[in-house]
Amino acid sequence: MSSNPQYLSGNEIRNIFLDFFAQREHQILPSASLVPEDPTVLLTIAGMLPFKPIFLGQRTPEFKRATTSQKCIRTNDIENVGRTKRHHTFFEMLGNFSFGDYFKEQAIAWGWEISTQVFGFSPQNLVVSVFEDDDEAFAIWRDQIGVPVARIKRLGEDDNFWVSGPTGPCGPCSEIYYDFHPERGDENIDLEDDSRFIEFYNLVFMQYNRDASGNLTPLQNKNIDTGMGLDRMAQILQKVPNNYETDLIFPIIQTAGQIAGVDYHSSDEKTKTSLKVIGDHIRAVIHMIADEIRASNVGRGYVLRRLIRRVVRHGRLIGISGEFTTQVAETAIALSESAYPNVRQREAAIKAELQREESNFLTTLDRGEKLLEETIAEVFYSLQHDLSSPYSPTDPKISGLDAFTLYDTYGFPLELTQEIAGEAGLGVDVEGFNTEMEKQRTRAKAAHETIDLTVQGSLDKLAEHIQVTEFLGYTQPTATAKVEALLVNGTSHEEVAANELEVADARTEVQIVLDKTPFYAESGGQIADRGKIFDDGDSVVVRVDDVKKESDFFVHFGRIERGTLRVGDRVTAQIDPACRRRAQANHTATHLLQAALKKIVDEGISQAGSLVSFDRLRFDFNCPRALTAEEVQQIEEQVNTWIAEAHAAKVEVLPLAEAKARGAVAMFGEKYGEEVRVIDFPNVSMELCGGTHVSNTAEIGVFKIISEAGVASGVRRIEAVSGPAILDYLNLRDKVVKDLSDRFKVKPEELPDRITSLQSELRNSQKELETLKVQLAIAKSDSLLQTAETVGGHKIIVAQLENVDPESLKTAAERLLQKIGNGAVVLGSVPEEGKVSIVAAFSPEVNKKGLQAGKFVGAIAKICGGGGGGRPNLAQAGGRDASKLPDALGQAESELKSALG
Repeated sequence: MSSNPQYLSGNEIRNIFLDFFAQREHQILPSASLVPEDPTVLLTIAGMLPFKPIFLGQRTPEFKRATTSQKCIRTNDIENVGRTKRHHTFFEMLGNFSFGDYFKEQAIAWGWEISTQVFGFSPQNLVVSVFEDDDEAFAIWRDQIGVPVARIKRLGEDDNFWVSGPTGPCGPCSEIYYDFHPERGDENIDLEDDSRFIEFYNLVFMQYNRDASGNLTPLQNKNIDTGMGLDRMAQILQKVPNNYETDLIFPIIQTAGQIAGVDYHSSDEKTKTSLKVIGDHIRAVIHMIADEIRASNVGRGYVLRRLIRRVVRHGRLIGISGEFTTQVAETAIALSESAYPNVRQREAAIKAELQREESNFLTTLDRGEKLLEETIAEVFYSLQHDLSSPYSPTDPKISGLDAFTLYDTYGFPLELTQEIAGEAGLGVDVEGFNTEMEKQRTRAKAAHETIDLTVQGSLDKLAEHIQVTEFLGYTQPTATAKVEALLVNGTSHEEVAANELEVADARTEVQIVLDKTPFYAESGGQIADRGKIFDDGDSVVVRVDDVKKESDFFVHFGRIERGTLRVGDRVTAQIDPACRRRAQANHTATHLLQAALKKIVDEGISQAGSLVSFDRLRFDFNCPRALTAEEVQQIEEQVNTWIAEAHAAKVEVLPLAEAKARGAVAMFGEKYGEEVRVIDFPNVSMELCGGTHVSNTAEIGVFKIISEAGVASGVRRIEAVSGPAILDYLNLRDKVVKDLSDRFKVKPEELPDRITSLQSELRNSQKELETLKVQLAIAKSDSLLQTAETVGGHKIIVAQLENVDPESLKTAAERLLQKIGNGAVVLGSVPEEGKVSIVAAFSPEVNKKGLQAGKFVGAIAKICGGGGGGRPNLAQAGGRDASKLPDALGQAESELKSALG
């Protein structure tokens, strides 16, 4: 690990941090979902949030130490995104956590070690802050770490007392700041000066719990919660002026700029701001949708919709007229998939949601913007010409009624009205808007006594009006039930007919809440049951595709295929037994798989996530290394042995403490009540689980591992199939083998040898092709010798070669430099559409003039929207804008002549 890294990518910074703490006995855990268990917050807003129950003493941790890279979203400062250097809606927080283990002294020592010895920060560039009353932390920094007193600042509660929200775990903290200008001295240090200082690491000493009255009580154990901002670290280590120009975000900005036909670096501040907003928001959006948040008008769904609409709006501001969000999303997905594979797995869902929301909002924009422009013009006209104008000349605002009309009639968000009005120098009467909103609620209540039900918002208020859902699905595949509530896209209805959906958007769904249900709701990694809801005589039939549990209500998502469904109807709810059998087989197989992993690989292995669907299963587990092929085979054989032995399931509901005392396995981070459901296959597996399972392992039939791979640092993934899904898997494999055999005209058993032979032929052909490419590049470059100019005793060749790949271009540059001796060669090419390659080769004499090929070519490549670098004598860079290559080469020639002449 380098003590003075020249450049670290965002991915490298993340991995270095996690590996540092893994080496210090911290368990690497995957990022939790952006949808938190904590009911006090809408989204995961901090790295510590998944551990809040542990800090409160409500849950016993499986590990004493943990480290994570947690994805987070905050929108409280959304108006500052793109306008400041470091405000974001989406960000990653690197953290190390101690649950009643080490405390201040060790946390501070490791914080200093990773900052100075691993990431290579000079102590002269660091300043620390402590809570004003925390003499203990002050003394550790001063006496044990050796930080000068002048560079330890005491700050008040607003700055250095950390809270996760109005209530919850809290405590004093100590922050480490990077000083960009230590030459300014230690006198009058102002940590609020963000042109000089950036806080990058926050060490929280979790000692208290704050209740709703603001009272502090000591926690059962002293804990450590730290947060190192990945975006901020990337800014510092990559030496860019703001977080947006790091490799974590800037490629997204470049994609948006290319679509708009603008260059970020040469744009005005307004355009840069819009590009930054797009770059930031699209990251938030892809992760929210990947975590199965859907756009709506309430709760976190509204946050998602608002972010998408801001992306579209800022796209319009920089000249993008059509749909573009899926294109920038592709770049964002490519940047994130190595750390968060679910964004690639959910790519289709992400793009479908974006396309749908963008299309709908573009229509809204066209209508709403036109009306808003007319309203703004009316305000100014009234102020200029009418002495009796209702608008205040000192504080001109769009009226609350006008803003509400835009919202209610045209679906134009209040925030967007405020944003556009603000650009024109006007405010919005928000109080008047809220008054009109309340009037509408009153009118709706008087006109129609229905319950205001929303799918993705809180359903607690329904408890007074409807009965919570009773789940019968462990023992009953069918149940007679009452329709308690009906919704379409989150809006409450008294009745919904099949023909209403036929003329509506094909993606429109009906959501049904029943008082009883046999349908298992998506939970614990297991997908929901499928089936149907129908009445006597089948005059009403609803096809149920998904079920989600919100609070104590099971929400059935489906389509009405026939008839009209009404609130209060008595219906029959029936699951699809074939789908249930598949899910049961795969879920029980995950339990057997975990038991086999513990037995064969390591008893300390623990679950890090899972997926149980009808056609396959996926099991993520914490393991520092890849499994060997022999281990994978042994695991598969062990699971199949247990299946063949026909172990009967024993299902019990026990007190949590008793279940754990018996040895039941609990998933780390999972929330459990005082009583838990235990699935026990005696002498094989015992786990706490609310899912559906087979009654005997023999019902699974057979188990087959498809793949084993790493998905994150310290986390492995096994994908497998079992039960009835095995036949689907074998049929597919058989079809593929038959197709290959027909194509290659060989028997199935001869396929490996045939493929090996073809691979060998292909490698030989590729080598021949590469040789020809190099020879062609050399032939083209040799003709450039006659164009060499002599400047200050040095020969210079700057030229563009057509259709030469990067490696051949590099070979050509080295050959030309060898032939001219003392001098500089800069060659550029466009090997394929949308790609630019530039190579610089400098002789030692040119290096002595202060020119280094790496820095030189990197700066030149920026003209083409790219970058790069390398050694002082030879370096290569790339870009995307081929039209700018002549300009880049012209700039290179000019700079070489200036420097060498």
